[in-house]
Amino acid sequence: MKITFLGSGTSSGVPSIGCRCATCRSTDTRDKRLRPSIWLEDEKWSVIIDTSSDFRQQCLRADVVRLDAVVYTHHHFDHIAGFDDLRAYNFLARRPIPIYVMPETLANLKTVFSYAFGTRTNTGTSVPVVDVNQILDEPFAVAGIEWIPLKLSHGKMRVNGYRVGSFAYCTDCNAVTPEAMERLAGVDVLVLDALRISPHPTHFNLEEAIAMAQRIGARETYFTHIAHEIRHAEVEALLPPRIYLAYDGLQLTL
Repeated sequence: MKITFLGSGTSSGVPSIGCRCATCRSTDTRDKRLRPSIWLEDEKWSVIIDTSSDFRQQCLRADVVRLDAVVYTHHHFDHIAGFDDLRAYNFLARRPIPIYVMPETLANLKTVFSYAFGTRTNTGTSVPVVDVNQILDEPFAVAGIEWIPLKLSHGKMRVNGYRVGSFAYCTDCNAVTPEAMERLAGVDVLVLDALRISPHPTHFNLEEAIAMAQRIGARETYFTHIAHEIRHAEVEALLPPRIYLAYDGLQLTL
């Protein structure tokens, strides 16, 4: 399985509009962060987690030609905003694109993209056509591969992380539930939210993320959903062994 980080930034992206901080003015390409999304693939299947606000740009940059499904973590706009661009994969595949969503995520998709749901009429324009699969806590199969939901807390909000084989993706969280901790046992590669250095009410900050990564004990951990408080070269040099900062375009192979 190959894993590509399509976006490793926070909801505003990095650089942030109008900001003149050292990270936003950095020439290090690892400090250029699109909104959070990740692509999992092997020779038989291709799945993206979250259609971010930068979904079209990300898919063009990574050359995502085949898309078998989209799995959503939650309904915040930076994770669903690219939903309309699933139309491109309808054109390529000539079929609906399966999506896997919690009920609350689906309700919000139907509100934000109401034109794509319900009775369709021939208006002369195209809309994204999806095959909806509702999920919550039970494992499910995507393209014949088992996905295990991981119940996370994003402040008071429920977010799903996912485990696929020895890989786990946990974005947008400031707590990992006991149920998720059990399901993370023995994971080799973990991707975990680490928003910034200072505390935040709904995200792990760097110190909290390091502590959680060490508690989970993956062979390798990569931090994502990173804000402009964190400058890649400076912060990664201070991280404990086997813990790294993700960056856009980073690829891992399991």
